[in-house]
Amino acid sequence: MAVLKVIEVLSSSEKSWEDATKKAVEKASKTLKNIRSVYVQDQSATVKDNQVTDFRVNLKVTFELD
Repeated sequence: MAVLKVIEVLSSSEKSWEDATKKAVEKASKTLKNIRSVYVQDQSATVKDNQVTDFRVNLKVTFELD
């Protein structure tokens, strides 16, 4: 039987929500092993001078414990 753990991760990108998600997984995978999935809980963006300047995601990362 596998035991899974879920943690919450915040990430941002100047390009897109997808890029912010990929950055979060890349960074998390440096210290976490066996990442199984990510769930995008929230998305938001920062606006400056009527332009989106930053895309943000709040993720739940699920990984298997050794």
